[in-house]
Amino acid sequence: MAIMGLSSKRSSAWATWMIASPALLIIVVIIVTYHDPYFGKFGGFVKAKFLGKDGQNVTYIGTAPPPPPRESIEASCVTSSSDMLITSPQDLKNHSISTSPQDLKNHSISQSNIANYTADVIDEKTLHGLLASGFDEESCISRYESHLLRKASPYKPSQYLLSKLRDYENLHRKCGPHTKLYNSTMRKLRKSKHVSVTDNMCRYIVWKGANGLGNRMISLASTFLYAVLTDRVLLVEFSSDMIGLFCQPFVNSSWYLPEDFPYKDHLAQLPRFDKFSDIKINATHGGNEMPLPPFVFLNLELGGGDRVKYFHCDWTRSLLKKVPVLILGSDQYFVPSLFMVPSFKQEVEFMFPQQETVFHFLGRYLFSPANEPWGLIVRFHEAYMAKADERIGLQIRVFHPELAPTQTIMDQLLSCVLNNNVLPHVADDKSERRLAQNKTSKAVLVASLCKDFTDNLKAMYWARPTVTGEAVGVYQASYEGKQIFGSANHNMKALAEMYLLSLCDVLVTSGESTFGYVAQSLGGLTPWIMMKTVGKNARKPACRRALSMEPCFHFPPRYSCDTKAKIDNISSVFPYMKPCEDRFEGVKLVDI
Repeated sequence: MAIMGLSSKRSSAWATWMIASPALLIIVVIIVTYHDPYFGKFGGFVKAKFLGKDGQNVTYIGTAPPPPPRESIEASCVTSSSDMLITSPQDLKNHSISTSPQDLKNHSISQSNIANYTADVIDEKTLHGLLASGFDEESCISRYESHLLRKASPYKPSQYLLSKLRDYENLHRKCGPHTKLYNSTMRKLRKSKHVSVTDNMCRYIVWKGANGLGNRMISLASTFLYAVLTDRVLLVEFSSDMIGLFCQPFVNSSWYLPEDFPYKDHLAQLPRFDKFSDIKINATHGGNEMPLPPFVFLNLELGGGDRVKYFHCDWTRSLLKKVPVLILGSDQYFVPSLFMVPSFKQEVEFMFPQQETVFHFLGRYLFSPANEPWGLIVRFHEAYMAKADERIGLQIRVFHPELAPTQTIMDQLLSCVLNNNVLPHVADDKSERRLAQNKTSKAVLVASLCKDFTDNLKAMYWARPTVTGEAVGVYQASYEGKQIFGSANHNMKALAEMYLLSLCDVLVTSGESTFGYVAQSLGGLTPWIMMKTVGKNARKPACRRALSMEPCFHFPPRYSCDTKAKIDNISSVFPYMKPCEDRFEGVKLVDI
């Protein structure tokens, strides 16, 4: 009897093992598949969707040991959209997790499905190949976490753009600060007032920004595209109020202008490009050319005016090609002028077959927030925005408060958001509504230098219920009172708010504000634009839907390279450029 009992126990144990072993194998595969370096070991909790044999979505939820403690912020992910597959560890703690053999048997999980899902996650993490590999992820958490906070972009970079970025990264690695080629080039340039560019020399473009952070970001992205198109290495002169805002965008190489760079403290005093009008005429007509200095300053602030009205012409490009170091000062988004250069036209069209995606891709490539501003972004998002069913961004910039009373701007804002169903109306009376079981919520992020607009919206949605039954929360990250130039703390808050606005589902911006331009383009959003109001009467209509998400170039060139005559209708010559909604004399790129 004892022997029979022992045999029975062994049979039972063997049967249990036979049932459990497939489950254990699947669990091991899933744990290995979802390894995530951000969490150190296994990435905490993971929720994933797979396609079963019948083509239906199958959800598997698993657990893993908690990540080791660290000082930096935790990852989070908005789950309001069905295409967001990974949630935050905190969100998944509330799920009932089952890994029994029977449950696992009901989930048809093939190795190919796991591989495909992993490839999709990696693809989304690198923004479909836009971001290069090889970075230390801990040094720039946002670079590989940003996809967790936003919906997947409907836009994908072209293969030609990706190849151009990889080529540029190789050039920057070869010619970047204090490389062998950089040192030899600088030695040659220091020795002579006139240096001809040779094959073994690197050429550089030094970005020198101006005005607020939004202006600097759109002009820096424009300068980078110019560098890519002209095989120049981009170096940036960041003032103290920009240090610590962004991660280094290039692997194993710096983009900072070195401290020992020639004329570093006198860049604006270098020979100016607009002084070479005689040279450009000679070059155009085959005359004898005067030798060019090795360092030339090109001023494109406010578009450059008539001083550089032929910047978009091929003969200007040919002339500048002979300058080893070009110092470019700008506060404008001059990308449209690069589409106007005949020798660039085909290349930029290959890079950006959807013309309105230029800053969307270049901004995401260049401007990964450094760890400190990223902490501000994530903490605010998790506290106020992540759990809402819809996120609404309101960017309100009043350029001349003395000419536009706060109440006038408030009336214009309400007319825009209520008449276009961005926000719900409130009931005419204060009668209470019964609590709904499935009430949806909207989180409204207000970005403004003052808090009056936030206070008014909060009071409105607190005093009366919405006619739709939706719950509306209104939040503001900061209110500085006025724009502060030269303040690193001010710029860090500005960057955080631009990025938070870009995470919204719907966006309302202020006309001619580069702050709004950056937010809409990073987020891939086509905003409602509130027109500039001057006086006591609000503009009508209060706002217009943007033609595209691209920033507006406020001061585009207006002269034909061939005829030298003024171009009255730029859209007739360049069909994918249209007048800006908020500045008629400006132009912006649109898809055609």
